[in-house]
Amino acid sequence: MSKFWSAGVADLTPYVPGEQPQMQRLIKLNTNENPYGPSPRVLAAIRDALGADADALKLYPDPDARRFKQAIATRFGLEVANVHVGNGSDEVLANVFQGLLKHDKPILYPDITYSFYPVYCGLYGVAFENVPLTDTFEIDVDDYLKPNGGIIFPNPNAPTGRALASGEIERLLTGNPDSVVVIDEAYIDFGGETAATLIAKYPNLLVVQTLSKSRSLAGLRLGFAIGHPDLIEALERVKNSFNSYPLDRLAQAAGVAAIEDEAYFNETRQAVIASRDALTARLSALGFDVLPSTANFVFVRHPSHDAAQLAASLRERSIIVRHFKHARIAQFLRITVGTESECQALTEALKEVLGA
Repeated sequence: MSKFWSAGVADLTPYVPGEQPQMQRLIKLNTNENPYGPSPRVLAAIRDALGADADALKLYPDPDARRFKQAIATRFGLEVANVHVGNGSDEVLANVFQGLLKHDKPILYPDITYSFYPVYCGLYGVAFENVPLTDTFEIDVDDYLKPNGGIIFPNPNAPTGRALASGEIERLLTGNPDSVVVIDEAYIDFGGETAATLIAKYPNLLVVQTLSKSRSLAGLRLGFAIGHPDLIEALERVKNSFNSYPLDRLAQAAGVAAIEDEAYFNETRQAVIASRDALTARLSALGFDVLPSTANFVFVRHPSHDAAQLAASLRERSIIVRHFKHARIAQFLRITVGTESECQALTEALKEVLGA
């Protein structure tokens, strides 16, 4: 602790992202990156953006990212006024916590969920209440039908992978007409039902998505929120009071191409879904309990083997998975769905570790 720190810095508990190791010949199944590369149209768009004007990078990018916003609006049948974009969905969420969730009453989110939420609460001074998941690690909407300053959760939830049906989300919205309900849909494209179709009906709904997962652009940092223009205006006010140029020229060009290449998007996400289903069957055959997942990862435990030891044993075999130390899920591993060959290598390594 330094005497030069501002007040409150010492009390912050920063978010710890998944490990990005430098090991060679590694099977990396710990941070839910897409196993397939981005659309070829994305790479072409970046080359075009660089080649169109050799001096383009000396100029600031469009601060409003209008082409990117228009591509998102078109895809969801919305207007540009319904769209906010940021440097990854984490930055979008930061704007959400600061612009929409800081009220007198505490916000509500699950006790097992994306671990950046409590970090933002600490950073921005947002009061919160953890709402326990059920014994089967599901969200019970009835638990959220009480006074609150806002509601946020991922759908599918992370790290559990379990999804809430659209009808339940609508029940949540009708039960909280005076609160903003934020649905964080980082993994929605791998089998869940997006709440985007409800935006026109519910002015208190905000949907947040990312291009890191289903669009294979984790390295470029592109995220967005869609909702009623009043909600979007709050986010724009926060953004333009902090960083008016969050998306660079190349990211904006890539984002447009990724959103518009629907064929490649469907091809790769369906490949991930097929691999997830096959991996679920293999892990179940090895005795693992596998939670139902509509994400690009599975959440598993073995009744006879300690999760931390399993993770360590896999690491010795150059396979990295994610282990969380939260009391309720300490015996679970979160395993990203890789390519078929990576999933097969994981299965063979687990057979060796388990003596199966």
